[in-house]
Parts: sequence; C-alpha cells; structure tokens
Amino acid sequence: MKKFTITTYVTLVASILFSILSVHFKLDVSFFAFPLSAAFTGVLVWALYFELLKKQNTKFLAASIKLLQYLPYVLLLAFVFRRAGKVETYYWYDIVTVLLWCAALIGRWTLLFWLNPKRISRLNPDWEKLVAKKSGGIIAKKLTVKGILYEIVDWIDAIVQAVFLVLLFQIFVFQLYVIPSESMVPSFLIKDRVVVFKTASGPKFPMSPVGLPCVKKYKRGDVVVFRNPQYGDGGKDEKNRQNDIRFVASQLIYMLSFTTININVDSHGQPKADPLVKRVCGVPGEQLVMQDGTLYARTKDSDEWKPVSQDNKFAAWNLSSLQNKYRDSIKEYPLSSDDFDTLLSVEEARRALDLKLASIECNSIYNSMASYVKNTTSDTEFSFDSYKIYAGFTGIAKNITTKDGYAWFKNYMTGWTKSMPANMAEITLDPYTEANYRLNVMYKLYSGRLFLRTAQLLAQGKDQTSFMQDEAFVKAYTDFRNVAFYISILDQRNMPVFPKNTEDGKPSYIPAKNYFMMGDNRFNSLDMRHMAGFYEAPLTAFDEYSVVYQSCLEQKYVPQNRILGTAAYRFWPLNRTGVVKTR
Repeated sequence: MKKFTITTYVTLVASILFSILSVHFKLDVSFFAFPLSAAFTGVLVWALYFELLKKQNTKFLAASIKLLQYLPYVLLLAFVFRRAGKVETYYWYDIVTVLLWCAALIGRWTLLFWLNPKRISRLNPDWEKLVAKKSGGIIAKKLTVKGILYEIVDWIDAIVQAVFLVLLFQIFVFQLYVIPSESMVPSFLIKDRVVVFKTASGPKFPMSPVGLPCVKKYKRGDVVVFRNPQYGDGGKDEKNRQNDIRFVASQLIYMLSFTTININVDSHGQPKADPLVKRVCGVPGEQLVMQDGTLYARTKDSDEWKPVSQDNKFAAWNLSSLQNKYRDSIKEYPLSSDDFDTLLSVEEARRALDLKLASIECNSIYNSMASYVKNTTSDTEFSFDSYKIYAGFTGIAKNITTKDGYAWFKNYMTGWTKSMPANMAEITLDPYTEANYRLNVMYKLYSGRLFLRTAQLLAQGKDQTSFMQDEAFVKAYTDFRNVAFYISILDQRNMPVFPKNTEDGKPSYIPAKNYFMMGDNRFNSLDMRHMAGFYEAPLTAFDEYSVVYQSCLEQKYVPQNRILGTAAYRFWPLNRTGVVKTR
C-alpha cells in the first residue's frame, strides 16, 4: 500500500504540473488546453486521493480506475490543443511537458497494475469485492434498465479506449497503412495493406519536435511512409502549422469515426496525398540524374555519373510486360506496349542523331521552304510551344509561307545551330542536359520535315483529307507524332540533375539526414520529382528559340524528421503476404 500511495502522489503531481504548464492566454484553440487538463486532473485528485486513499471510500474505486484509464489520452489531447495555437512554444517547454506526460503514463500503468483483480487484494481485501471481472466496473447481475444502460456505456467506453490506444500505437509503434494508388506497382497494388514500423524512425508527439530519437539508418531501396512536402515541410510558419494541425486532427477524427470521416482534404474536397508511401532512391551525399529510365548518381569522391543498378530492380516502366498475377489487378496502364516501343525508338533515334548532319538538313529545309513563301502577312501569333505546334501543324505550315511566318521559321529551324559549336563541343554536359538538347533539335528537324511536306502538298492543290495517302507525309507525320508523344511524358521518364549545381557549376549533394523518394511505377507516380501543377519550360537552355513544353518538375528531398516509418510487411491480400523487398 505504501508503494501504491507514493505512485499515486507521483502520478497526480505530474498531472497537476502538466496542467499548470498548459496555461495559455491566447484566444485560440490553445486556450482550452488548461481547462481540459485541469478539470480532469481535479476530478482525478478528488476521487483517487481524497475519497479513495484518504477516506477509504470504496464507492470511488471504479471511478478512480476509469479516470486513470483515460488520464494519458486526456493529457495528450490537452498537449495537442496547446501546440495547435498560433504561438509557437519553446523546445524545452515541450520537453518538460512530454516528460510529465510520460511520468503520468508510467504512474497510471503502475496504479492500474496494482488495481488489477488478481493483485488488488494485496492493497485492501475490501476493494477486491468491488472490482468487476472485465473492466473494473461494478457487476450488474440483474437484467434491468439500469443494467442494460450500464452495459451499453461499458461497450462505448471500451470502444473509445480502444480507439485512443490504437492511436497511441499508431503514433509511436506501428501503423496499418492502406495503399491508396498505383504509384508503387508492382510492389504494391491498390488496397494492399502493410505494417509500417515507426519506433525506429523517431516518432514525435503530435505537433511537436519532441519524441523518440531516430535510430533507423535508411538505405536505398527502403520503402517508407512520410509526410508529403507539397503540403509543407514542417517549421514554425503559420501555413505549415495549419497543415500539421489538420493532419493530426484528421487522424484523430478518422479513428473516432471508425474510418468514415476524413477531414484531411484539399480545396476540392479530395483526400490529400498525405502521407505518401515511396521508395528511397537517393541518399545523403549523392547528386542524381535520370535519363532514359536509368538513374545515375555521383558523389564528391567521383565526378563520374554511374548507373544505380539497384534502382533498375524496382523501377517499373512497361506494366504490360508484368506477370499476369499483377496485370489482372492493375486498373490503369499509363503506356501500352506499343507506346513503350515508340518511346524506346525515339530514345534510340535521339542517341543516334548526328548534330552536324541535322544542322545541314535544318538549313536545307528552311531554304527549300522559300519556294513557297508568298508576299503576304499573317495575323497568327507564332509560338514555340510543343503542344501548339503539334496540334496545329497544318495551320503553321500555311502561315510559314507568309513573310512574317518565314522569318519565325528561320529562328525556329536554324537558331540552335549558332549555339552548337560553342556549347556542345566545348562543354561537358550531364546525361539529361545533353539528351534534351538533342531532343530539341530532333523535334525541330522532324517538325520542319512535316511543315515542308505539308507546304508542298498544299502548293500542289492537295486537300488535307488526302494527306495520309502521301507516303512522304505519313513518314514525316509519324516521326513527328512520336517525338511529340515522347515530350508529353518527358518528366515521367527523365529527371534533371538534383540537387542543382551551384551558380559556378560545382555539384551539390543531398544534405545529411535527407532523402529522395520515387514511386516504383514511374509513369504513374506523383512523387518527389514533381509538383501538382504545370509550367512552361524550355527543352534546353542552349537555344534561344528552344521548344517549350508543359513541365511538372520540382524535385524535393524529404527531411528525415518527416519520415513516419518503414513499410516492412504486407499482410493483405493473403495470396501476396510477405516481407517488403528492399534489396
């Protein structure tokens, strides 16, 4: 009984001090932290200390047990309320409150251990008679209205406690995660369920940097669950705090509503892609680039770009080539087998492109077009937009035969040739930059052929409906369509150097405790390569008149403190259960 009494003092003092430190005077959600914790602590002190210990009033035994069961959950809610306010609290302040919460939790566990029906007689034999066989309540022996109501309340109490207990486990131990998309095909399919271990990843208290230390050493190939940097990367600014508040609140409401209500949605009411599950593809100390589906890396110890062979084991480019056991469950195929063959043919043609011969042909196409130019003007505003050129090539071919159209055509076809000797022969380029320079030339060469043949057919009085009967036109159109298709998926297939070089051209590397993530299904993964929207970007910086395309590139690395855990085991569906492959 002496040990029980001392533990009671420690538990109550920790709860009282926690409540005092919850005092906030800002008129926001943090204001409610103190009333919540103080009121609950006051009731617990009255029932457990004054009535049960001091007065030995056994009528308050069941109430004391129930209050102790809820103590850590109520204090945790108060902690969240305090942290959810507009004013950031000091780190040391959070540490003290977390330590007090831990003291209250340990004290609560110890007290409930002694109040267990198997051990309570060692404290006081009279107490044992009043402890219920199941949850410490008073046994209702008769089937009365009071008894039925008690059973209903008891069930509700058990469910609520189970929800909070699961929430604590989700924060600090492990979480069951449902795969929401096909970004990790074939490693995971939609509705796959995996166990995500969190303890080694240094889980933190909600809305706080205080928590367990991270002891996990992430390696390339690890599958991790992490907070999406698109919705803020942590920090003290108000926007990031609001995102964190909504994320924490959504987890609580999601659990309390038995997964029926999710408030973590975007401005359109759609669930946010947060958290994400992706694979670690880049580690600290590396600079990355991806070209033709191959990831390359280099470090400060070597400037040479070397293929990352391990990445090829997981990257999925042609889903149509997968085994039937996967294909039957995949809902979306970004590319057909024919599309993938087209992609490979474009890449092969780009690599084989002779820039000097291309320069000669581009000048020849420009000069040949002069035969069809009329002494007229055009009201059309010419663009270097790749999509507009592809969609309106017939109209562009007509407008090129005007004076101002022909002037635009000269820059379009031959402007790049002025930069070639200075930039391509004398500068060592990374794989992505060189490939895009060639792709820009290839697009102009192929479109120039199509413009010229279209102008020739129009000059012959041919109708547009008969163009596809002309073999030369079909060849030019097919080649141009293929390269235009390739540019439309450019940002899913390739990635520029990341992190970017410094202004003086020196390499930058992924900082310590930061990682780069991608999905295995590279054509259907909005990951750390991309942003949510699009913007116009030139194919190359070495051509003043470069073709532009709609890019979604905005690479980011993920700080270690934003990683929630490691996906370790798939437990559903039963026919594909097993350890998640990382090597």
